[in-house]
Amino acid sequence: MNKVVLATGNAGKVVEMQSILEEFGLEVVPQSQFDIPEAVEDGLSFVENAIKKARHACELTKLPAIADDSGLEVDALNGEPGIYSARYADGGDAANNEKLLRNLEGIQERNARFQCVLVFMQHALDPTPIICQGSWEGEIALEPKGEGGFGYDPIFFDPSLSQHSAELSAAEKRQHSHRGKALAALQAILRKP
Repeated sequence: MNKVVLATGNAGKVVEMQSILEEFGLEVVPQSQFDIPEAVEDGLSFVENAIKKARHACELTKLPAIADDSGLEVDALNGEPGIYSARYADGGDAANNEKLLRNLEGIQERNARFQCVLVFMQHALDPTPIICQGSWEGEIALEPKGEGGFGYDPIFFDPSLSQHSAELSAAEKRQHSHRGKALAALQAILRKP
């Protein structure tokens, strides 16, 4: 099997990615296995940050790399927290959720979406990386609900499913989520002859 570095230390992402990419003869190894520092995410978009992370992993491991950048966009907040989703409140998931709910107090229009940009680079100088994007439309609930998932899952409500993201099973979430859609797009590209 050929190795591909996943530019994350998130064990859940590694397992998810491995289950999807093993059909292509790719073994997914986390960046943390190489003891390299995280890339600096100073881009102004999900695309820029994903490319920076993939290029960084390629440069330091000399292997192909996959990176994603994802986050939550809330229309009433002009797209916040956006690329700053993971560090919105500088205190972890619960603090991020609390800050977002506070910022939406009294606001009726709560449309939001999760965005994911996935980048696959063959090497650090790859001039044509594969870029896949997925989004998941929903709204921000008034209060958290559910025990699954992570991040903003407890307050992200999908009206078409009548459930919060944190109430979905892992398989259901993969089917509907922004990351699941981006991964499906990558699979489709990799299947092309």
